[in-house]
Amino acid sequence: QTWTDGINKAGKMALLAWEKENGIELVQINGQRHYGGPPPGWEGGPPPAGTEVYIARLPQDVYENTLIPLFQSVGKLYEFRLMMTFSGLNRGFAYARYASVQDARRAITTFHRFQLRRGCAIVVCWSTQKRELVVSGLPASMSQQELEARLQVVTEGIRSVTLRASPCQRQAKLAVLKYRSHKDAALAKKALMEGNLRLGKEGMRVDWLDPQVKKKLQLCEESSSSRVQGGKSVAVPRPMAVPLSLQNVLECLNVVCRKHHLRTPLFITRCVQVNRNGWQKFWYQVVIPGYHVPISGFTWVSSDRKGQSKQEKAKVVAALHILWVLGES
Repeated sequence: QTWTDGINKAGKMALLAWEKENGIELVQINGQRHYGGPPPGWEGGPPPAGTEVYIARLPQDVYENTLIPLFQSVGKLYEFRLMMTFSGLNRGFAYARYASVQDARRAITTFHRFQLRRGCAIVVCWSTQKRELVVSGLPASMSQQELEARLQVVTEGIRSVTLRASPCQRQAKLAVLKYRSHKDAALAKKALMEGNLRLGKEGMRVDWLDPQVKKKLQLCEESSSSRVQGGKSVAVPRPMAVPLSLQNVLECLNVVCRKHHLRTPLFITRCVQVNRNGWQKFWYQVVIPGYHVPISGFTWVSSDRKGQSKQEKAKVVAALHILWVLGES
């Protein structure tokens, strides 16, 4: 047991009893707890766009055993996502995706400013479905290939990457990341903010791409493109490349080590945590003969994809970390 088990213990026990009674399984992934997507008994494909609502100002000790029956009372739920803290309280907001636009509209009409408790009126409105992140404060030395490789290891659903010189910071770069869905983007935002990818130093920031910022970046891109003769602007978005294999990354790392008069790195990886959905947290340490200290860190890796094992993915992250360290030294 940990100290977090004692926080809102009664509420957590009531949630577990509700799950068992109704045969419902909630899956937590990187701070989001999921119901459905699709739910049991669902037939057909996912609902169309515009069927998700945003729910805010929730009391932190309220869970799905209260919220799901409430929001199911006005329409058929396809998915419900509650944002969670490390301590097991909710973060005050959630997303409910309905089978139809009509159901979603009914939820907004019924529950916006609904008194969930006395003096506690919740907010329910259309979800903006943001899918783009802006990452600022990246090292000026970071290349498009390196950034894509790091993103592919521990984030899902990324569609394109725009990398350009930062208009606000000297000796820094800025990246715009476009994801397949809001859920993928939100999970990536959390992973990036926790530093799993080690994209930069303490000055790195990850935010949702604001429409005003997006417009300014597009104007800068157009201006930059108009000055480029016979070439491409670095700010042009491009689809993600094929993920780098462990062999390719290690070959690159060995070349860099030889340039620094270092010998072949030795990798140690260990799985230290497993989520019910198959994500695994790995600790890694790399010892480079000739380098003054071992280099270590943690990373989350997703379920197997394209024949690459989780152990290999963890080694790719470790190798990219070493490349970044040696590039900065």
